[in-house]
Amino acid sequence: SGNYYNQGEIRKKELEQSCCVLGIPASDVTVIDHRDLPDDPAVEWDTQLLATLVLEHIEAKNINLVVTFDAGGVSGHANHISLYNAVRYNICKLLWAGLVLLRKQKQGRCRVLVLESVNLFRKYISFLDVLISCLLPRDALFILTEEETEQAKRAMRCHRSQLLWFRRLYLLFSRYLVLNSLRLL
Repeated sequence: SGNYYNQGEIRKKELEQSCCVLGIPASDVTVIDHRDLPDDPAVEWDTQLLATLVLEHIEAKNINLVVTFDAGGVSGHANHISLYNAVRYNICKLLWAGLVLLRKQKQGRCRVLVLESVNLFRKYISFLDVLISCLLPRDALFILTEEETEQAKRAMRCHRSQLLWFRRLYLLFSRYLVLNSLRLL
């Protein structure tokens, strides 16, 4: 629930506001508030527990695409890395869930894309990283329009409780607000 510094309720509301800016209805937002998954950048979450929760959510919502962090967690945040590890650990089950959905809905299997972590230099050169990213191998590259970038910034500003000085720099210079490179897991 984002309860680091006991701000869980505030951060839940900020998440809903941010999703609204992005056009995601509150009914499509699920917050998992589990005592064994504390919001703490120093805590690695239990891989099997998290893998089970992720798979249950995929099956319950008939999800056919998961986008998650890579092994670097984009910022090195232990919780982000734990999520990647859980999805990777559970990839066979995720694929199986997708095959079950294929039989039910004939939509295809569940695919997993991971967001590429880049070094600090590339992370903060904004649109200049397009040149580098176009030359490097990846499975998908999303380049946002100026309007989409502004929308992403408005959504991020909804998270007022988390807008520390380095996140303000992120809003100004991060390549992730302009482009995102992903690979299939």
